[in-house]
Amino acid sequence: MKEKFSITFLLMAVLFTVCLIASNLFATKIISLWGVNLPGAVLIFPVSYILNDCICEVWGYRKSRLVIWIAFAMNFFVVIAGQLLVWMPAASFWDGAPHFDYMFALAPRIAFASLLAFLVGSTINSLVLSKMKIADKGRRFGVRAILSSLAGELGDSLLFMPIAFLGAPVRELAMMMLAQVSFKVCYEIVILPVTSLVVRKVKAAEGVDTFDNGISYNPFKISDI
Repeated sequence: MKEKFSITFLLMAVLFTVCLIASNLFATKIISLWGVNLPGAVLIFPVSYILNDCICEVWGYRKSRLVIWIAFAMNFFVVIAGQLLVWMPAASFWDGAPHFDYMFALAPRIAFASLLAFLVGSTINSLVLSKMKIADKGRRFGVRAILSSLAGELGDSLLFMPIAFLGAPVRELAMMMLAQVSFKVCYEIVILPVTSLVVRKVKAAEGVDTFDNGISYNPFKISDI
């Protein structure tokens, strides 16, 4: 039987991809909130974890894994295109070249850090959510969403920060990592009622509630969908 095409899944996958690309660009700016220094990506990056939770909860780990790899492929495309533009000579009348070059000169390292960190973090997030769903027989989505996101974000920050901000003082890195994880988890706790509502509505509308019994959790087995 041919699998039903889901517009909802497509929209979530596109939004997930946009969030990742935007986060990598926003991460080039460090912002200060109440005296705490954070990469600008914290404003949008948690949305990608919320979407990851929704996709994994409704369609399962295998679809979540596919979306993660698609998002990274598109992010890689943006970084390469940006780097090509950096290498091209700017028009003589345009005075924005130094700013553009600064943004995309940082992007490759940040993209590499994000590629490695988010691949690890999002895979941990999906894996924990998926396995807890089986263990809990589908109950306690809120608990599963928070715990899986906490595990994923810890793995993500421990990899992303030292690579993306290579050379920064260790104390500053540690403070930024702690602040980033805390901010993201608090963000997800606050938005959890909306996430839970979306998951319930999507499950009902799609008629799908996937349990990942007997699947492979190999993060590189992309063809298994």
